[in-house]
Amino acid sequence: MAETLQGKVVVITGAGAGIGLGMARAFHAAGALVAMGDLRQDTVERAAADLCGERTLAGAIDVRDDASVLRFFAAAEQALGPVTIAVANAGVYPTRAVLDMVVEEWDRVIETNLRGTFLTCQAAARSMTAGGRPGKIITVSSGAYASARPGASHYCASKAGIVMFTKTLAMELAEARINVNCVAPGYIQLDPTAADSEFRRALLQNIPLGRFGTPADVADIALFLASSAADYVTGEVFAVNGGAFAGRMYLPLHTATAR
Repeated sequence: MAETLQGKVVVITGAGAGIGLGMARAFHAAGALVAMGDLRQDTVERAAADLCGERTLAGAIDVRDDASVLRFFAAAEQALGPVTIAVANAGVYPTRAVLDMVVEEWDRVIETNLRGTFLTCQAAARSMTAGGRPGKIITVSSGAYASARPGASHYCASKAGIVMFTKTLAMELAEARINVNCVAPGYIQLDPTAADSEFRRALLQNIPLGRFGTPADVADIALFLASSAADYVTGEVFAVNGGAFAGRMYLPLHTATAR
């Protein structure tokens, strides 16, 4: 895998922490040149400081704003070279019941998660097609695109939108040899020291593999999708959830009565 990404230029949004940072570390370890963007410049600069400086760029990006996205892509290409891989990872996930939600919160989630994905992918695709370069675009949805939970109407709606956007973009860019795929993580444990809770216990009960995911688990799928091994894969959604979508793990074993 490292050889296939050696010298490739990858842009990752939301790279200051969590899944985005896990991806940045994995791509960097695979030999890529990594442009790490995040809304919080101080956070992403600290994160990038742990990587080899000559193969990284860290800077602020507001994925809701087209001018900010274009500036970041321009800076990445000036510093590292033409972008051939882009990961639209930036997202927010507040919890609020519909009856208690103000329109500003709805807009913030939709604008960050869905509009941000659109603007990031559009900038990447325009750069790749203008240069006549094949490329890989990876979006980040969530298991929430197909499985709702109370308090997450805006989040679930945005993640479902990302899936259909990904499929449509994959069809539009196929002729340009740009693959577009989606990663849909389940519950990813970002803080191993987080306190136990009823919510976490309920989630764990329905994961056949018996553990929560890690940013590295998600990064492994992203590395595959960015590599030549996935050249014939496009428009697909890859769940990374330990089998949580396989069925209802929490039900006791049921033995049917013979007829």
